[in-house]
Amino acid sequence: MSFSATATLVVVLLGFVVAYSARLRPGPGAAMLSRIAALGYAVPGTVLAIGILVPVAALDRTLDGFWRAWTGTSMGLLVLGSGAALIYAYAARFLAISAGGVEAGLSRIPHSYDHASRTLGHSSLGTLLRVHLPLSRTALTAAGLLVFVDCMKELPATLLLRPLNFESLSTLLFGEAARGTYEDAALAALMIVAIGILPVALLARVGRSTANGH
Repeated sequence: MSFSATATLVVVLLGFVVAYSARLRPGPGAAMLSRIAALGYAVPGTVLAIGILVPVAALDRTLDGFWRAWTGTSMGLLVLGSGAALIYAYAARFLAISAGGVEAGLSRIPHSYDHASRTLGHSSLGTLLRVHLPLSRTALTAAGLLVFVDCMKELPATLLLRPLNFESLSTLLFGEAARGTYEDAALAALMIVAIGILPVALLARVGRSTANGH
């Protein structure tokens, strides 16, 4: 879960940057950035993982070569072994979910709030901290939960890019199912289902609150 949580923080932050850039500077550049962010979700996880694995493995070999020349010892697989490649794969794969969710939340904040904040003397950073972040908190939470669940369920990228001796719920479930020990895979399957219910419950609650507010 630690890799999924770390990836979720990274993806939500990047998604907020993409969505907030589109709000502050709408135009062809922001639209192009949004389309680039959506590319990873359109690519199958296996293809994305292989596309990441080749350059990352080359980078690890290069870094290890420099380290050997400098110290005479092997560095090992720095990027692959630390899980950084897996987090990068999660970020590239699920950035579209985060950016889309945050953009939907920001779209509900009228631009008149921005003008009022600037009229009161707040800078762009002050407007972000005092207006946009508090009002988009629900959207950020929902986007984070959706990304976290997808990271927990992602199998192809995790199988190809995970560090040695690392198991996620999806790889554990896959391994037990491949061995035919379905009873040992039941707990992992139930945990995935339970975690997957969280965003559904949150979105249902937000929907009821919105309906009652109107």
